[in-house]
Amino acid sequence: MEESRFSRTALGAVYARGYHARHDEPKAFNDFMAYSLLPEGFRASVEQRRARKLLLLDPERAASCPDQETALAWWMRDWAATSLVISRARYTEDSLEDAVRQGVRQYVILGAGLDTFAFRRPDMLGRLQVFEVDHPATQALKRRCLAELGWEIPVELHFVPVDFTQEGLAEALVRSSYDPQVPSFFSWLGVTMYLPREAVFTTLRAVASVSPAGSMVIFDYLDTGALISKKATKRLRYVREATRRIGEPLITGFDSFTLAPDLTCLGLRLHEDLSPSDIEGRYFQGSANHYHASENAHFACAVVK
Repeated sequence: MEESRFSRTALGAVYARGYHARHDEPKAFNDFMAYSLLPEGFRASVEQRRARKLLLLDPERAASCPDQETALAWWMRDWAATSLVISRARYTEDSLEDAVRQGVRQYVILGAGLDTFAFRRPDMLGRLQVFEVDHPATQALKRRCLAELGWEIPVELHFVPVDFTQEGLAEALVRSSYDPQVPSFFSWLGVTMYLPREAVFTTLRAVASVSPAGSMVIFDYLDTGALISKKATKRLRYVREATRRIGEPLITGFDSFTLAPDLTCLGLRLHEDLSPSDIEGRYFQGSANHYHASENAHFACAVVK
């Protein structure tokens, strides 16, 4: 991501959470505040573009849609990463609640984007300090949105702007009120696939170094097949091209068979690794909203040793 730009994929993720909360039943994840954080005009622009894209990519389906709303619904289910966004958010916050019951008192959101947790879950703030870590440009956008909405920033929420080309996670947290002695929970969603492999390992190693044993980190990742054109589905090929065009290409995948030993070398123990079939069974099996788990996406939970 260029220094002066906020993350376009962060906007796409908050749009997906908002769309699901507004339009779908049942809900895998209810981010009822997401739409409020979108910049003015962004939602209408996205919806018009996606309805047109359906016409280009699936003209037969588009011809069966009587209006833009119906076309958008098909797009969000068949072409967008909606299922990935909502299921990883659900997995993370379910895991966080369990961790808080076990004594976690700090929640660090890496690549927070336009996350709404600190505003949406006041019931959790009495037990948690929340640290949002992200690029300065993306945090500046969020702060502008919050100011325009008139939302009061909770005292438990701490913004930690960081440009990872200039400093590391450990250095960024040191200059905040984060306490490295307190059990912590890290989430890192929608980021690893955009970074070089070594940059991913550097950040995970930093998580292990700045938090006590028993702390946890959850991240999603693509398997290596997602980056091989002949193995990628038509939808994934479209996502790869779309992210490349906006300057945030998918460049890194991981082998689920070697993930555990890779994490061990970083000071982490792999606790859980959900495959696409695991995610399908947990969040979408038999669902009436017709979403399905992304074919190449995994959710990993690792514990600091």
